[in-house]
Amino acid sequence: MQHPIADIIYEDSEEYRDAIGTVDSDGKRNWLFPRKPEGRYYNWRKLASYIFLLLFFVTPFIKINGNPLFLINIEARKFVILSMPFWPQDFHLFVLAMISFFFFIILFTVIFGRLWCGWACPQTVFMEMVFRRIEYWIDGSAVQQKKLAQSSWTVKKIQKRTLKWTIFFAISFLIGNTVLAYILGYEKVLEMITSSPRENWAQFTGILAFSTIFFFVFAWFREQACLIVCPYGRLQGVLLGKDSISIMYDWIRGEPRGKRKKNASLETEKGDCIDCKLCVQVCPTGIDIRNGTQMECVNCTACIDACDNVMDKIGKPKGLIRYDSHSGIENHTPFRFTTRIAAYIVLLTALLGVFGFSLASRSEVEVTLLRTPGRLFEETDDGMIRNLYNVQIVNKTLEELPLTFTVTKPKGAVVTIVGEGIAVPSQDMTKGILIVDIPRAVIQDQKTILKMEAWSGGRKVDQMKSSFLGPLKLNFE
Repeated sequence: MQHPIADIIYEDSEEYRDAIGTVDSDGKRNWLFPRKPEGRYYNWRKLASYIFLLLFFVTPFIKINGNPLFLINIEARKFVILSMPFWPQDFHLFVLAMISFFFFIILFTVIFGRLWCGWACPQTVFMEMVFRRIEYWIDGSAVQQKKLAQSSWTVKKIQKRTLKWTIFFAISFLIGNTVLAYILGYEKVLEMITSSPRENWAQFTGILAFSTIFFFVFAWFREQACLIVCPYGRLQGVLLGKDSISIMYDWIRGEPRGKRKKNASLETEKGDCIDCKLCVQVCPTGIDIRNGTQMECVNCTACIDACDNVMDKIGKPKGLIRYDSHSGIENHTPFRFTTRIAAYIVLLTALLGVFGFSLASRSEVEVTLLRTPGRLFEETDDGMIRNLYNVQIVNKTLEELPLTFTVTKPKGAVVTIVGEGIAVPSQDMTKGILIVDIPRAVIQDQKTILKMEAWSGGRKVDQMKSSFLGPLKLNFE
C-alpha cells in the first residue's frame, strides 16, 4: 500500500552543500562528539573490524615459501604480493595491476557506493572501532566528552587527557611498527626494537615519524582525513548514479518530518521521521543524512542503527534510513545492471585477462647485460678484441641458480666470468662482470651486435642483446 503522502514533493534547497559540518562560518574547527552507535549494523561492523585488525597485525608474520605475504621494500626494490616477489623488471605488471585495481574501485563504487569506507577502510576501522571506543571508556558519553572539552584544566581533566593520549600514542606506535614491518620485514623491525637506537637512527626516526603521524590523525585530525585528504570521497560525485546502492533516507516515507500527533487526519499527518536528529548526533562526519547523498558520508551505518531504534520505539517499520538507491526509493525499482556497469565489467575483465596472461608468462630469470660505462675496447696479444660488461641477474625461482654464458652471435667469441662464477640465490638479485673476447677477423664494423644466452643446469633461462665495440676499419680502395 502506498504511503498517503507519497505524492508530496520534497523540496531540497541544498544549502547544506555550501559548507561542511566540521567548520563554522569563521573557518574554525567544529569539534564533533558523535554519540556511541548501538544496533545490528554496529555489531556486524565490530566483527568485521576484529577480522581486519587481526589480518593487519598478523599478515607481516605470515610467510609462504620463505616469502612474506605482503612486502613493499622500496630500499631493496623488491615487492611481494601474496608471497609472489616482483622486481623493477616487472614494472609493467605493476602498472597493469594498478589499472585493474582502479577499474575495480570504479565498478565497486558505481554499484555499492562507499561500502569500503564504512566497513574496511583502515581510517574508519581504527578511528571508530579502536580510538573512539577508548575515548568512550575514558571520557564517557558524547555529552560528557563535550563538557570535559569545554571545562577548565582541572586535575581530573589532566588525568583523563594524560591517560587517553598515552594509550593513543602506544597504539599509534604499534601501528607504526606494523606498517614498517610491511616495508622492511618483521625480522628487521624486531632487530631494530631489540637494539639501541644509535645503531638504527634512520629506522628509529622512521618509526617515530610514523607513530607521530598516526597519533596526530587519530587524536586530532580525525574525520578531516576523510573530508579533506582522501581522494576517494571526491570521486563519489562522478561515480555514484541513481542506481548506486548507498545509505539513503526514504524521503517519501519520512517527509514531512516532525513530531507525531495522535488521531491526525491524512492531510495533516506527518511522515515517519519524527525529527529526533539522532541520525545527525551519531554521524562521525557531522552530516544530516536526510539531506541526501553527500561527499562527507562514509557509509558507516550509524544513522541506520539510530533510526531503526527510534522506529522500534514508535511502532514503525525499520528501514527509514537503509541501504538503497535513489531510484529504489523514488520509483520502488530493484537494483539493475545498467549499460555503464556492463561497460566497466567488460573493461575490468579484459584488464584482468591481460594481467593474468602477463603474470603466467613472465620469465623466471631476467638477465640485464650492459657494457661497462667509461671503458673502450682492448686488443689482446693473441688478436682478440675485448669488451667488459656488467650483468645483473634476477632469480624469481625458489632454488639457487648457477649460471653460465655463451655467445650466439658473432661466432668464435669467448666469455669469461670475473671472479668465482655467478650463482644467484633463490628469489634474489646478483650482479657480476663478464669479459667477452671476439677474434679481430670476425669484427666487420666499429659496433657489432652481440647476442648471448644464459644457461643453468643444462637449460636456457634467458637471452640478451648488447653492442660490442671494436676498432674502426678504414677502406682506402
